Amino acid sequence: MIRKLKYIIAAGVILVTSCKKQLDINTDPNNPVKLAESKLLPSAEQNLGNSLSLGNGVLGGLSNDLETYVHRTVQREDPDQYGATGDDFYIQTNWLTFYISVITNLNVIIAEGTANGNSKYVGIAEVLKAYGFSQMVDTYGDIPFSEAGKLVTGAVRNPHFDKSAAIYPQLITLLDQAITDLNNNSAANPQSPGTDDVIYGGDVTKWVKAANTIKLKLYLQERLVNPAAAATAINALIAGGNLISKTSESFVMPYGTNGATDDRNPGFGDYYASQRSNYISPWFYEILKGYNPNIYTGITDPRIPYYFFNQVQATTPPQNPTEYRDGAFISIYFGSLGQNAAQNQQNYLTILGIYPVGGRYDDGKGALSAGGAPIGVTANSGTGAAPYRFITYADVLFMEAELMKVGIITGDPRAELQAAMNESFKQIDYVITTYVKPSQVVPPISGTPAQTTYVNAILAAYDATPAKQLQSIMTQKWISSFGSAVDAYTDYRRTGFPILFNANDPVQAPNHIVQPPINGDIAHPDAQAPVPVQLLRPYPLSLPWYSVELSTNANAPNQKEPSTFKVFWNP
Repeated sequence: MIRKLKYIIAAGVILVTSCKKQLDINTDPNNPVKLAESKLLPSAEQNLGNSLSLGNGVLGGLSNDLETYVHRTVQREDPDQYGATGDDFYIQTNWLTFYISVITNLNVIIAEGTANGNSKYVGIAEVLKAYGFSQMVDTYGDIPFSEAGKLVTGAVRNPHFDKSAAIYPQLITLLDQAITDLNNNSAANPQSPGTDDVIYGGDVTKWVKAANTIKLKLYLQERLVNPAAAATAINALIAGGNLISKTSESFVMPYGTNGATDDRNPGFGDYYASQRSNYISPWFYEILKGYNPNIYTGITDPRIPYYFFNQVQATTPPQNPTEYRDGAFISIYFGSLGQNAAQNQQNYLTILGIYPVGGRYDDGKGALSAGGAPIGVTANSGTGAAPYRFITYADVLFMEAELMKVGIITGDPRAELQAAMNESFKQIDYVITTYVKPSQVVPPISGTPAQTTYVNAILAAYDATPAKQLQSIMTQKWISSFGSAVDAYTDYRRTGFPILFNANDPVQAPNHIVQPPINGDIAHPDAQAPVPVQLLRPYPLSLPWYSVELSTNANAPNQKEPSTFKVFWNP
């Protein structure tokens, strides 16, 4: 399929070029041979979000699988038991969307913008390109980079796979060049984009801050394998002070509310507008509820009704026997072989809420008929306009807390953790009021007594267990980033935190039996006995490469073994 697409694109370019002289007099202005940078930019931005997000159908990408790998969701498809292969649907959509719809367009913007003197467009495209490739490296390791996206010119049909360690320095160089281009006011066309830049509206200051923040993240991620150089670069960036520094500067991809063209958050379609196949992980849920015996025990997270929506009420009789139920919360276990794992729970299972995907805030009413029967959510149950979060201001504060804790920069990691948690709450209100704009009445969470009580309890636990302080920082970052999974997957592989569910761990799953919820509704009429769990494959240290790329690209390597193929920064 990919080879056919390659030749079709190349043939189309040749046809346009060879026939130009004969057909000039018949040029159709409504079907231009080239598109302006302003037409390509919004498509590239949205497709970058699509390639990384949760989703279904032709939309959605890496987060669909990686949310399961970081145990915030559960599904019965390939990622269950870490079973994703190069044929996995979301690896395919990520790979094709990124290389065809993102990188090809960004390369055209850079080439045409450089020729036309549109330096601001060039700088934005360079930031997007560097960020996108960094996410692909962090997920797959070695990937096509130096020869990628050159198909349209006919230059490269079979790109080589560059080593991950060789790509990172080039991304830093690309970001430095982006900052230079963004600040170039003497170019032939120095004007900034407007509404065609759907991320920052052409605000150059915010784009420069995003570029510096991406650099900070890259240096942080390689700190264990390149400590001296990373520490020097990190301290220079911190001293420079030109990083994302407020909620409104967060680097996010906005989505809309139009169901006809479906410009909504791709994850909204998966949970609200189609067959629902993803569940909320009981492991994630129990940590937020304070059920986990090893961290945050007895501390209930007030973000739960913003994160999850229960389609039923605690007293709703079951549709079918359920595998995991705690009041209104219904889910399944990761790796389960239980008899109820495959039961249909379409209108009963708990789904993502208003914050990650623009769905419903959980006001406790469920999605029920007037008579109390479960009818489930629909595409009209929310706006779907939640943004995909590339890097937020909360992420910056969590990164700084980590860097302080490990001694790379000076400062108080406890105070920075507190600031990061407070920002993560503020971020929820900002996303809901600025982007989602629901018709449902949603109470604010930032600055509430519930937030204060929770943050103080987390800080008390932080003080009481010094050995778990880095774990607490990374666990809070994991909680905050729900719905944007790539960096959570990276953080776990490079730090070992947060602690994830492990069915092979006799403490977490004695004799490979998953116990009912610790404080769950085990007396509920559809609760079941402990569930057997499959002995799992080793944890994947990178995702397998897209199979069709390997079979059609003469310069591609053989398929990897994901459990042993490390990204270069992985110690």
